[in-house]
Amino acid sequence: MAKEFKVPPVAFPNAPNPAAAAPNLQQRRMPTPPFQPNSGIPFMSFDIGSAAASTSSGPIYTGPSLGGGSANFEDEEPLLDELGIHPDQIWSKIRSVLNPFRVNHTVHKDSDLSGPILLYMSFCLFQLLAGKIQFGVILGWIVVSSIFLYVVFNMLAGRAGNLDLHTCTSVVGYCMLPVVIFSALSLFLPVEGVIRLSAAAIFVLWATRASTGLVVLLADGGDEHRGLIAYACFLIYTLFSLLVVF
Repeated sequence: MAKEFKVPPVAFPNAPNPAAAAPNLQQRRMPTPPFQPNSGIPFMSFDIGSAAASTSSGPIYTGPSLGGGSANFEDEEPLLDELGIHPDQIWSKIRSVLNPFRVNHTVHKDSDLSGPILLYMSFCLFQLLAGKIQFGVILGWIVVSSIFLYVVFNMLAGRAGNLDLHTCTSVVGYCMLPVVIFSALSLFLPVEGVIRLSAAAIFVLWATRASTGLVVLLADGGDEHRGLIAYACFLIYTLFSLLVVF
């Protein structure tokens, strides 16, 4: 026999009038207006049109002017001169070393390291073409050779010696030109034989005479010890020539 359950009546709230609810629904769905900086905050107001007009009409800032006029790049010095690199002086110093019997020492009074670095890189390049990677060895020997010649000369000259290390490094570097030429020619010479050793002796004597003449003429008190200075220069460039021979 089926059992009957008593279900209580469900009371639904009275539905509002659709015509009356439509305005409320439309009011809720209205999007809020975006933030307008001009309305409430005065210091954030910005007008693009007025800014563009003022920029086009007013002068543009181009940096500080020199001498009351506008900046001109044509009046500036070349980059090499600002770096202290003077190609004309380097070429004149290299030409002075080409003639070991008449070395022009006046161009070497203004010592620099740009030319020696150029010759050092050329020497390393020719050694690299010969299959010898000696960048660090050559650089170390140049530094040690410059210090060695500086110490030897000042010990010989005593208080009268006025040869500084910068000038000594410049002289040793520029007089590396014969060794650099020998390194380039060694690429075409036989590896073993009298020709290679004879060429090495000629270029070493060339570099020795040029460096000795420059050191004696640039510093005071060196004429009395020309033989000892020449011996020190001969040892220096013999070491560099051995890098090429062997």
